[in-house]
Amino acid sequence: MKTARLGTSGLEVSRLCLGTMNFGRHVDRDGAHAVLDAALAAGINYVDTANRYGTPARPHASEEIVGEWLAKGGRRRERIVLATKVYEATDDWPNHGGLSAINVRRAAEASLARLQTDRIDIYQMHHVDRTVGWDEIWEAFDLLRAQGRIVYTGSSNFAGWHLAMAQNAARRRGTRGLITEQSVYNLTQRSIELEVLSAARELGIGVVPWSPLAGGLLAGVSDSPEAGRRASAESTERMRRHDAAIAATRELASDLGVSEAVLSLAWLLAQPGIAAPVIGPRTPDQLESLLPAVELELGADVLARLDTIWPGPGEAPEAYAW
Repeated sequence: MKTARLGTSGLEVSRLCLGTMNFGRHVDRDGAHAVLDAALAAGINYVDTANRYGTPARPHASEEIVGEWLAKGGRRRERIVLATKVYEATDDWPNHGGLSAINVRRAAEASLARLQTDRIDIYQMHHVDRTVGWDEIWEAFDLLRAQGRIVYTGSSNFAGWHLAMAQNAARRRGTRGLITEQSVYNLTQRSIELEVLSAARELGIGVVPWSPLAGGLLAGVSDSPEAGRRASAESTERMRRHDAAIAATRELASDLGVSEAVLSLAWLLAQPGIAAPVIGPRTPDQLESLLPAVELELGADVLARLDTIWPGPGEAPEAYAW
């Protein structure tokens, strides 16, 4: 498994990140542990979760399942980079959501207990909190770092100017700041190319794309009758809207002798500043089918063809100015 450094940090992670949002929702405990074991065996050392990945009946299921896997021992904890998130409300009572200092500290302690570990390697802000000042946010994260409860800090769903504000505030305080930004990014959704990608590169932040296969759209899901029956009206319309591009991508993948999913992941891995797309396989076989993306090097002609099939917005301000 190839690896990359996250931003300008010294942290080395696999080029694919195992996302666990499906754990407890679509994958039971035993199935999730099988996926985690398969990922580790394949050299994937980067595992991502969040404190609100689960179901209404079990809202923290993903962290709990990952924690149960870590508790099995066998050097599991030492061999992975463990990332989780804070922001989503965990209770309908005040101070149990957002990025206030009290919630950041409370949520971290709760995540550590569920994950059955003494530290979170990358503690990520799941969303920007416009109601809390950056000095308060960084004070809370710096305290957790000083206590040894977290090692690095990341963000998710930030705009380019949010990244700039966060990093500038961190530098004023003399602290490390963000090393990752998780953003939705795939061939069908390239809006972060306007500003987020360039901001992240300039600020020393590694970009970790979530939904790299567009919710299955780039993995051949649209070909499945069963998937079609399950799909919402919105996803069905999305499939119809992109039908021609999907067909062209399928043809290009076939010419290369790979799956659409592998081609789509390889395209992401070829983009400047991208560290590790977050994949969410439900079975070890699904995981195995995605691994060739790390070794697939796309030529300039293939990248240009994909840009023609799925045109990006360009970089700001040239994308919308003279």
